[in-house]
Amino acid sequence: MKDAHVRIALLCGAVGGPLFALTAAVAGATRADYDPLRHPISSLALGEHGWTQTANFIVCGILYTVYAAGLRPALKPGRGRLWAPVLLAGWGLGMIGSGLFITDPVSGYPPGTPDAVTDPTTTGTLHDLFALPVFLGFPVLCTIMTARFITERRIAWTVYTAVTATSFLIAFFASGAAFAQQPGLVEFGGLLQRLTVAIALTWLTLLALSTRRRSLRHQAHL
Repeated sequence: MKDAHVRIALLCGAVGGPLFALTAAVAGATRADYDPLRHPISSLALGEHGWTQTANFIVCGILYTVYAAGLRPALKPGRGRLWAPVLLAGWGLGMIGSGLFITDPVSGYPPGTPDAVTDPTTTGTLHDLFALPVFLGFPVLCTIMTARFITERRIAWTVYTAVTATSFLIAFFASGAAFAQQPGLVEFGGLLQRLTVAIALTWLTLLALSTRRRSLRHQAHL
């Protein structure tokens, strides 16, 4: 991949997170009967205007898949040069799949649906399966990149990435308990999931920008 194409791919990674967050925030704020504090992001794909969140998943998933294609050539040989892009591609493809297969209703949205999923549909099950490389792959990606940053003696990125992985897992399991209707958490399931996603999107965006900057500096010294 040419250097210019690598930098464009990394720019896609920098754009994907803010675009996803902004689109979901606008949809959540304008959807009748939808409570961003309680309901998951995926539930925005349900109902009359659900196509906006479906498109959000797919478009941003494509951006992250392109990002993954540019990450490998942008990284110098070393730990994680193979598996970091693979896991990032899994994140992107997981988002695409989550868009193609709509989630089952949970926590009472849309109105009239049960709080808990008792009889999952095929599409809902596939949606959850595609979410696995997103929510389980990300902490593995962070672990791999933490090891890489240690070998590169990038202390700030080492600490930030380790904290990101830890806080992501805590928020993820808390949101999972909320959507399982755990008393005391269920009212804040949407907020906890948004915190989980924000932690990941921020790290992915900053990694794209940092890697792109390093690529530009390297090119300038050639």
